[in-house]
Amino acid sequence: ELDEVMTGKKRVCYFHDADIGDYYYGEGHPMKPHRLTLTHNLVLHYGLYKHLDVYKPHKASFEELSNFHDEDYINFLKRVCPDNLHQHADKLRQFNVGEDCPVFEGIYDFCQLYTGGSIDGAAKLNNGMYDIAINWSGGLHHARKEEASGFCYVNDIVLAIIELLKYHARVLYIDIDVHHGDGVQDAFYTTDRVMTVSFHKYGNNFFPGTGDIYEIGAKAGKYYSVNVPLRDGIDDKSYVSIFKSVIEKVMEFYRPSVVVQQCGADSLHNDRLGCFNLSIAAHAECVKYVKSFGIPMLVLGGGGYTIRNVARCWTYETAVCVGRERELSNNLPDNDYIAYYGPDFLLHPNVNSSNSQENQNTRSYLESLQKKVVENLRHLQHAPGVQMFEVPPDMFPHDEEDEDEIEDRERLLSHGDNDYYDDDYDQDHEMDYSAN
Repeated sequence: ELDEVMTGKKRVCYFHDADIGDYYYGEGHPMKPHRLTLTHNLVLHYGLYKHLDVYKPHKASFEELSNFHDEDYINFLKRVCPDNLHQHADKLRQFNVGEDCPVFEGIYDFCQLYTGGSIDGAAKLNNGMYDIAINWSGGLHHARKEEASGFCYVNDIVLAIIELLKYHARVLYIDIDVHHGDGVQDAFYTTDRVMTVSFHKYGNNFFPGTGDIYEIGAKAGKYYSVNVPLRDGIDDKSYVSIFKSVIEKVMEFYRPSVVVQQCGADSLHNDRLGCFNLSIAAHAECVKYVKSFGIPMLVLGGGGYTIRNVARCWTYETAVCVGRERELSNNLPDNDYIAYYGPDFLLHPNVNSSNSQENQNTRSYLESLQKKVVENLRHLQHAPGVQMFEVPPDMFPHDEEDEDEIEDRERLLSHGDNDYYDDDYDQDHEMDYSAN
């Protein structure tokens, strides 16, 4: 315990399935699960696995997925495949599946895996086994109860929070993706058992078009939705400053007993779909700051479309979670995908100002945001009562056999060099060196 206090080291578990990076949304689609393979390979080759308990996630069952989602929708995901699309034309429209959220081979298995990791992580925290649980394949925050949205099919975050609510009176959700965490906000908009806090780009029809500062929750959940709508080009200093000031007040007023942090990496500089100027160090500083409160954390992935930078970011944030970030060399270790990281081959590439978007977030604008958020938080009079939200029974039985799930680390590392990672190229067969 003294070591933990002195060094910031925590008991950390990490969920990864070797097949997760093989799913493929289709040619030209910006969402590439392959980024999870790159991330895991860097985690292995930096030796971070030695400080983690690595688990293979279970596949979330139909019943588990239906704890939030409509059964007809989950049935559709289970049955649809590229070969039978013509049989499901009406359902494709009904469930918003098509262009942004395509049908691809193994779509239901993919949803089961990434969601299973988030539910498992929540269960480990509930059982008091770990201080932090990591699932980089999770964090798909746009999915709705009855439809897909924004590359997301099943909302693993909502399902993980439902799991956490069995043991925690107050769950705090923090979202640092460049896009608003609309699916999570909507799911808990009328309850005070979950506070959602989202920092995101807002305006000019930027997806999903929600997340204004005036979206504050309703009924029992009024003032329990917090939105920080940002403009293009926000830089490290501005972002970290408003993040820390808002989260400090949220912790003071809400006093959660567990935190779920969605770490979408599309808020990084030069993301293919993003418009912020954040360095990996600044993005990770937000994780480090939340960790400093000493509250159990479920750390999830999310967006991120320049995949070499996604892997860099989530690897570094894994190191932050285990308190080893200062030990990582800025020169990337040799790994199965080293060619992706040229021409610099660094963990922290320079944020090139000539490539940066102008910071349209003035000091006065950010100060007004912060003031409004604090004003809203002052309306929170008391900690919510547990009885205000009906919590379902345990989603799946947890017993001592969980310990057997920990994978042999040496075997995992050797497989990382062979069976699991045999393709050095992006699945679109492009090296993606350009800052798209």
